[in-house]
Amino acid sequence: MVKLNLCLVFAILPGVLYFSTRLQAQAQSSVGATPNKAQARLCPPAVLSRLVRHRVRLGETLTSIAQNYGLSTATLKGMNPRLRQGSAPIGIDLVVPPYNGILVAVPAGQTLKDVARAYRVSTDVLFELNGCQLSPNVVFVPGVIWSGSLNPQPTGIAPLQTLPKTARSSRLATSSRDRYPLPQSAPMIGTYGWRVNPETGKMQFFSGVDLRSLPGTPVYAVSSGTVVFAGEQGSSGKFVIILHNQGWQTRYGRLGQLKVHKGQNVQPGDSIGTVGSSSPLQVAHLRFEVRYRSSLGWVAHDPQPYLQSLEQKPK
Repeated sequence: MVKLNLCLVFAILPGVLYFSTRLQAQAQSSVGATPNKAQARLCPPAVLSRLVRHRVRLGETLTSIAQNYGLSTATLKGMNPRLRQGSAPIGIDLVVPPYNGILVAVPAGQTLKDVARAYRVSTDVLFELNGCQLSPNVVFVPGVIWSGSLNPQPTGIAPLQTLPKTARSSRLATSSRDRYPLPQSAPMIGTYGWRVNPETGKMQFFSGVDLRSLPGTPVYAVSSGTVVFAGEQGSSGKFVIILHNQGWQTRYGRLGQLKVHKGQNVQPGDSIGTVGSSSPLQVAHLRFEVRYRSSLGWVAHDPQPYLQSLEQKPK
């Protein structure tokens, strides 16, 4: 694993060499782009400065590489167009980000606030993830899962797009059968967004929330749908993804046991697994995510409002 400088990054990402000079100059002057020097010192390193190069070795697959870095295969496909056929040719160099997400080109005249509004993410999160630069040319947007309809051109940087409206707000008002994913409301020990990873001690973007619970506690489907994934997924351990109507998903991580399989239909309250065990660095918890389908792929949203609506429902 080799850490990349910006010139090497854009030499690996075909079709975007014209960004390299602008980004390198911007990275060198990033402190000047921040509101003050104190804030610059406190700002985490930009994701673009933390990309690494991975050379595919004999015996490795797209899935094994993604699992090794704790990423989805879609993230690697999005940033490495040569992987989009589903295979990882031996000897090629891949660009690997520290988190799931995509790179997005910022058009002239657009700002970080415009990008945050388009992708419905916090401006503060984008600001910190991208080195506290006020006017970046390319930004890393967390929580967007690449799909074939996103950025079909052979480049690892997507054009800025605006997410279509989703059924999110109407779901909260009309999902009368939906239920909380645990037997009772649980303390939220990890919030959506930028926080310290207790296992690494480093700042990291989390696309879901962590709900504290005892090992072995039943985990329930919050709404009706179809299980599209049930198995191991990198640092999330045993993991379940349920596809619901109206283009949204719920994701359940850090499970101890799986009680469903891919293709199984579930109803609200069906048991899908149990909370896994604690570790020396973390108490036992359920990692819960909500994602919505868009032309940009599966986009993570803060699940806290949805969970709060479930907590307020009569038992």
